[in-house]
Amino acid sequence: MCGLLAYLSTDADRVEEKTVDEVRQALHCLHHRGPDDTAVWSDARVVLGFNRLSIIDVEGSPQPLAYAGDRYRILFNGEIYNYLELREELKAAGATFATGGDTEAIVAGYHLWGEAIVPKLRGMFSFVIWDTRTNTAFGARDPFGIKPLFTARLADGGLVFSSEKKAVLELLGGSAGAGGVDPASLQHYLTLQYVPEPATLHRGIRRIESGTTFTVVDGELHTTRYFHPTFRPQPVPAGREQELYDRIAAALDDSVAKHMRADVTVGSFLSSGIDSTAIAALAKRYNPDLMTFTVGFERESTSEVDIAAESAAELGVAHVPVVITAEQFAAAIPEVVWYLDDPVADPALVPLYFVAREARKHVKVVLSGEGADELFGGYTIYREPISLAWAQRVPKVGRRAMGALSALLPDGLRGKDLLRRAAIPLEERYYGNARNFSGSELARLLRGHDPDMSHVTVTEDLYRQTREAGYDDVTAMQYVDLFTWLRGDILVKADKVTMANSLELRVPFLDPEVFALASTIPLEQRVPRGSDATKYALRRAMEQIVPAPILHRRKLGFPVPTAEFLAGPLHEWARDIVAESQTDEWLDRGRVNDLLSSMRTAEQPSKRTARQLWEVLIFMVWHGIFVEERITPVIPETHYPVRL
Repeated sequence: MCGLLAYLSTDADRVEEKTVDEVRQALHCLHHRGPDDTAVWSDARVVLGFNRLSIIDVEGSPQPLAYAGDRYRILFNGEIYNYLELREELKAAGATFATGGDTEAIVAGYHLWGEAIVPKLRGMFSFVIWDTRTNTAFGARDPFGIKPLFTARLADGGLVFSSEKKAVLELLGGSAGAGGVDPASLQHYLTLQYVPEPATLHRGIRRIESGTTFTVVDGELHTTRYFHPTFRPQPVPAGREQELYDRIAAALDDSVAKHMRADVTVGSFLSSGIDSTAIAALAKRYNPDLMTFTVGFERESTSEVDIAAESAAELGVAHVPVVITAEQFAAAIPEVVWYLDDPVADPALVPLYFVAREARKHVKVVLSGEGADELFGGYTIYREPISLAWAQRVPKVGRRAMGALSALLPDGLRGKDLLRRAAIPLEERYYGNARNFSGSELARLLRGHDPDMSHVTVTEDLYRQTREAGYDDVTAMQYVDLFTWLRGDILVKADKVTMANSLELRVPFLDPEVFALASTIPLEQRVPRGSDATKYALRRAMEQIVPAPILHRRKLGFPVPTAEFLAGPLHEWARDIVAESQTDEWLDRGRVNDLLSSMRTAEQPSKRTARQLWEVLIFMVWHGIFVEERITPVIPETHYPVRL
């Protein structure tokens, strides 16, 4: 796990020493991603910079790594879990190796097989390979987008690629050099609580999308999608359900076994639910001394600490809890936002940051349960199409009438929301797990709000693909989440706040072999009718692995009492953020203050209003750091470029 930074000149044979120095300076922004080693290599066309967190072949595999008589140089961030098998296959094909790591397997595979190496990689990755013979570059991101990769064109025409946006900003000279805030991305952020790929909140910086390869030839960037997630549900013959459960258990066990490959100690995050518990239980098979980590607040009603401790005791693993206060939570926010690069308004980011910081004191790698819900049908919202199936039998005119009736009913009346949702097509109703501002609410808050741009513009191509594939509504929702919620929120926070602490996080559920099996599970084995169960097949598969009391427990997912915080101990903190923010160009400050006042005046603080406020507050902090340069987070000096 590391931080890469690559500059590719479009002016042949004219990389100046000044450019090398600038890349070296910007590389400081990525120090937290790889504090074990730093190296910069250049020729007349490129500058390649790298910060390494040594996990596999700790004493070897330095990067930028040379291969084939110095023909290639590779920068690689991530882990390839089947690298041992790949190396054997490559040796049989004539490849030679000078190291014992996984990086060399990628570049050797590219040398022998070209772009065909990418689908063979079982892991998380973003990489750039420079071919000194052809003066071209090739790279890729992993199928699900676990590892990030940003790109931009600099003022001199050169292309830059980086594991984090802040290094790109440094080379561009700050927010103004990156084109300033992108209004469309801001509107999407306030709707979705993250900026959807491939955009960022800066006009001039983009992301290489998950599941794509790219080439740079004569200074031009070309991308190609190599991974098209496809669901092919297969019926399970009556009486043979256990065979499916056994195959799921075997696939997940194999994934965990490969994710445990490391030359350093591997631990595991542990929350209250089945996902992280299953991963920890399987990991213990390969490390009997496994350490687990969890986090919570000083509140019994939402803290996972006690529940996770019970799970750890059932599993027989060592356990380290972290408990934080509201004041610690607030104090860490500028630091967390700086590490994020772009705002992500998921409050769970902050406790995750604290538990990652504690885990790094004990281990260098942790496993986690991200991805299980998207693959196996775990979100409660996935049951909605089943509960609304009756509405599909109502003619369109009838559904429109239900929508009109819903609008006339008073808020809070039982059945009002059911009628509203029944009247709305799935494509308009569902755009992921975060749905905070409605169009009318956003119009009151966001200056320059574009009524013709909504979440539909983000998901319309995805829904077109689901219709062409003939997916049912539940499967369509899972497909949409793979491209939106998973890679926009879940995996961003998983990468950024763990790497902020020089901790590598691995996600065994997001394995190509696990997905290949999960994609065949029929609907009734994901969210069965006549039940409130989710991830049904996964739960059945884990019966012999996870203690019975945990199998059907409702997970909390590092919950944050945001409404109570904003109504109580963090109310004045939030007032100060709003008062000091210089975002009047974008937001109606009066509307923000009204929302904040309602947290104190309402009989019961609204969780929905709290989520809306949190989005605004995180954007204001982000703007204060990256645009106004007014907020200076408490960051180790080695993580800053020199100019800061």
